[in-house]
Amino acid sequence: MSKLYISMYHYTRDLQHSRYPRIRGLDISFFRQQVELMKNNFSIVTMEQVIDVVEGNSELPKKALLLTFDDGYIDNYDYAFPILEEFGLQGSFFIPGKTFTTYKLLDVNKIHYILASASLRELFADVKREMDYYRGIEFDYESTDELINKYAIANRFDTKETIFIKRMLQTVLPEKLRKIILNKLFKKYVDVTEEQLAFELYMTEDQIRTMKRHGMFIGIHGYEHYWLGNIEPQKMREDISLALDVLDEFVDRKRWVMNYPYGNYNQDVLEYISGQGARIGLTTKVGIAEIGKDRALELPRLDCNDFPPDRKCIK
Repeated sequence: MSKLYISMYHYTRDLQHSRYPRIRGLDISFFRQQVELMKNNFSIVTMEQVIDVVEGNSELPKKALLLTFDDGYIDNYDYAFPILEEFGLQGSFFIPGKTFTTYKLLDVNKIHYILASASLRELFADVKREMDYYRGIEFDYESTDELINKYAIANRFDTKETIFIKRMLQTVLPEKLRKIILNKLFKKYVDVTEEQLAFELYMTEDQIRTMKRHGMFIGIHGYEHYWLGNIEPQKMREDISLALDVLDEFVDRKRWVMNYPYGNYNQDVLEYISGQGARIGLTTKVGIAEIGKDRALELPRLDCNDFPPDRKCIK
């Protein structure tokens, strides 16, 4: 068995000078410190090395560490990528297909920027009010109190109110209603248009191409960034297939890597991606991966908060 530490990043940016400093990201000064500490204390490996180990062709060095970045944010290109190059390291970047093909905001990012702009108390009240208003008009779902009892459960990063807002607007409410409520809240709280923010937020195809040319690894993170295990199987297959199609230039269709949006998947997802050539699947389960013991399509990761320096760094 080979142990593998997998570090997970999302936003990496100059928070102090960003338009939305309340975004839960890793400030670039701490990212640099962290990468330097990692290089001095771990053997940082490439994704290609990990695939070879999974396929039984080699072994990992001791204290192997893999660096992964979710969601295709331009700040990964502007800030993280140059630092990785400076230290001679590879990062693995997982990019939802919709981000660079349409420049329309993913729902997950609308939620992030609403949370970064609004008072949590006011936003929590808004979401409950909208849910109560639309219930029974066109949409049917449990009472707000029942949903609060079921989903308003704090985790190690977010309050119970924040988790409730995220779950309602990510996956629990009907998709059409989620979009209606999100659009209302975005217009109320965020001071730029969706189009402006999308062009500021995501990497371009040329930037992805540049990273690939410089040795970075590019992987699949769905197309729409759905909770893949929560949608009907046909829609799941269509989403992953579309992601593979738009990222075809950047991935090996016979040996590609899946990173499940929100860490959400089920047996249907595992069977489908296995049949499409996926060799590795990355989850959000917290732990050190053990190649040969953990299933290759269900490898756990560690949050960037789990490494020094001790700073909050992820949504």
